[in-house]
Amino acid sequence: MAQRGLLIRSTMTTDPTAAVRSKPLRLGFLALTDAAPLVAAHEMGFFAQHGLNVELRREIGWATIREKIIYRELDAAPAPAPMLWSTLLGIGCPPTDVLTALVLNRHGNALTLSQALWDAGVRDGSSLAILARGRRARQPLTFGVVFPFSSHHLLLRDWLRAAGLDPERDVRIVVVPPAQMFRNLAAGTLDGYCAGEPWNSLAVREGAGWCPTWSAAQQPGHPEKVLMVTQRFTENRAPEHTALVRALNDAAAWCDEPQHREQLAELLSDARYLNLPARVVAPALVGRFDCGHGRVESVPDFHVFHRDGAGVPALPQAVAIQAALGAAGLLSPAQASDNHLPRQLFREDLHRGILHSQAPYENTPTPNVRGIGSATR
Repeated sequence: MAQRGLLIRSTMTTDPTAAVRSKPLRLGFLALTDAAPLVAAHEMGFFAQHGLNVELRREIGWATIREKIIYRELDAAPAPAPMLWSTLLGIGCPPTDVLTALVLNRHGNALTLSQALWDAGVRDGSSLAILARGRRARQPLTFGVVFPFSSHHLLLRDWLRAAGLDPERDVRIVVVPPAQMFRNLAAGTLDGYCAGEPWNSLAVREGAGWCPTWSAAQQPGHPEKVLMVTQRFTENRAPEHTALVRALNDAAAWCDEPQHREQLAELLSDARYLNLPARVVAPALVGRFDCGHGRVESVPDFHVFHRDGAGVPALPQAVAIQAALGAAGLLSPAQASDNHLPRQLFREDLHRGILHSQAPYENTPTPNVRGIGSATR
């Protein structure tokens, strides 16, 4: 089991009507820009507003998050949406009843290729395919993804196939934790990777890589991170689950307001979260994505946290994810055709039941001042 990592506490409100327990709610996260709803909920007081006593625990990788959810070392955590399928089915882990009642964001990923590939003449998928086929026998190109059951893996495979490459035969795909992608690219052990921000922007800024595509362009509207919990948690600690979904839904709404994006970049840049300068985190958040080599794209939907119903775990989205996993060979034909799985994993009924009686987010609660000032670089 990986080390626990950084612990960040959020103080519980003294509101006597708050239906929570004194035992802290343990939430895991990785150093990624799309951890924004958790960070905002802590720093801007949404957790406290909903009566939650929270510990944020920064973890190393998605396998660690999964294991700690399974063995009850974490109560909840953001997770790549496809991870729900592998965890429920016991692919690479003990089978565990998990679900989500909240999508935390859409999009947020990009494909980064090395500067060495650019220097070799690669400019797009077609030119990459020529090089990859030439190197297939002696030194195949190696690409990193953050987890086998992730949108990153599916997006990379789709992009390679569109370029005429067979992901199983023409290249190597390996799993690397998000925060280690840039270092491996700079060291030459990876030729490219598909990861969430800010690890693509960091590679571009440091001159180690460039980005030919990003998830909002390649697969508009795809669910990215979901709030993963166990069925046991929703049943045994229902008041906390309800408060957690409401707090994160409010935080996601706050994150999606354009006037908050610069402040959000400052919050995320703090050493407890991303530990990177805000100038690296901000461009994708504000919709000015630097692809490298002078190409800056206006991508207002690079990160979507709440608007246009982004938080709803809708059944058609779950059906689409399951079909994509089946097409990629990550699920067996029987698993891919199981019509019960999407409805079991994406709980739109829970989502609407929890949020139906809640007033919509309107006002920003009093900020948790600790950490905001220290985020400035």
